[in-house]
Order: sequence, then C-alpha cells, then structure tokens
Amino acid sequence: MPELPEVEIIARRLQAGQNGIALPGHTFVRASLQWPRQVGMPSAEGFRRRIRGRAVQRVRRRGKYIVLDLDRGALLFHLRMSGDLYLQPREAPVEPHEHTRLMMENGWELRFRDVRKFGRIYLVDDPQILLARLGPEPLDADFRPRDLARLLAKRRRALKPALMDQTLLAGLGNIYTDEALHRARLHPRRLCSSLNDEEIQRLWRAIRAALRAGLRHNGASIDAAYRGGGFQKHFRVYRRTGLPCPSCGTPIERIVLTQRSTHFCPACQPEDA
Repeated sequence: MPELPEVEIIARRLQAGQNGIALPGHTFVRASLQWPRQVGMPSAEGFRRRIRGRAVQRVRRRGKYIVLDLDRGALLFHLRMSGDLYLQPREAPVEPHEHTRLMMENGWELRFRDVRKFGRIYLVDDPQILLARLGPEPLDADFRPRDLARLLAKRRRALKPALMDQTLLAGLGNIYTDEALHRARLHPRRLCSSLNDEEIQRLWRAIRAALRAGLRHNGASIDAAYRGGGFQKHFRVYRRTGLPCPSCGTPIERIVLTQRSTHFCPACQPEDA
C-alpha cells in the first residue's frame, strides 16, 4: 500500500509538474468512470455532473490522501492497496485498470489506475469531512516527542498496530512502521504505555528518519501499485525474513500481528526489553 512517502511523491509531481504539465490552474471538463464504485462520494452520476468546470488550485497530501483543493470544494483520492495517480495526454492509449479518467481543458487527463479496485475518490465541499479524524503529521515541525508520548500514554495496545492507526498518527503503514521500529530498537509487540522517555525519543526520531529515507529514495516500489521508487533497496527489515540484520547480523524474523506481516530483528528488538 502506498504510504506517506509514496503519496507525498505523487502529490509533489502533480503540483510541480509531470510530463511538462502541472495540475494547478487547469479545469476538469468531463469524467470517464469505467468502474463507478470507485467514487465514494457523491454518487457516480452526481460526480460526473459536479466535477465539470471545477478548477484545481493546489495539490497536497494529508495522511494517505491526495487532496486537490478546487475553486469550489475539494477532490480527494485514497490510493489504498494499489492506486496510482498521474497525468497523461488524452491521445495516450488507455492502460488496463485506469478506471477513472478526468479530462481537462488543455487536452490532458488525470488518470487513476487501481489494479485491486480498493481506491476511492471523494468530491466534497469541505475536505475536513474526511480529514478531521486523522492524527498529526509525523514530519510536521511542531510534532515533538512530547506529542508522541501523549498519544501513546493511554493506549494499552501493541506498538505496531497503534502506529498504523491513522487516527493516532497519519501516514504510517506496514513498511515504514517496521522500518521505524527497527531503527528505534523496539519490538512491535511492546505495549505503547510501557515506553519510557528515552524510548519515546528514539521512536520519534526513528519514525521521522524512516519516512525521510523513503522520501529521499522516491518511495518504495514493491509491486505494480507504485512505480519508480527505490527505497525497497534500502529496507532494514521489511520483507527481509531470514536475511541478516544490517545492525547486528542476526536473521530477520517474521510474525503476523493483527493480520499483518511484521518483520523485526530479535536481537536488536528484544520483546522482553
């Protein structure tokens, strides 16, 4: 699933320009919905009608959402497991799984490709309808260790599922949680409420370091869902079961935690610490 770095890279490309075209300043004139259920809000017919004439002012990311601020309202995309969002000239052949195409006045299209069909699109008057429930952004300058401590203190949950809870912290998923916990030398089953101040500091630094590493390498490309990233070449633990830990050489182990594959080093991240 695309996580914070992958979603951020896509949003930056659309904002700054892709294939010589930047999305802000252009107007949608028509929508082609080959799989109408991809539209989560409003109805597919209402979406086709209401998207016409809407101009894009800015593209940004919040959590795992790509947010297009429009002249009226906002258009949000959640990529879920396999979504990708990019610009193509209208004459470009339609690729498999490009279920939604939004035509613009300049002859280009915004295309939403989604192999598994879990992604969703929302056209809303106020983006806070969807975004208000999200936790803080872990890379924000004003997000400090004390904020992380406050979020974790009252939760008697294991660290791994807690950090992936978007209402606690926005943007982390399976990859970057495993990578951050290894950097912090914390076992994924440790209870949130058991961390001391020094461990909170380590975790805060590790989360930010893992996300920044992902951004430096344009995200991780581990299947066709997200293309062009290189962070998978720098994983410490994720999908490295049986391979040596980059810190100590101990073979990486894999467990299933809340139905998610979880990777860690048993020496660097002891459960009984």
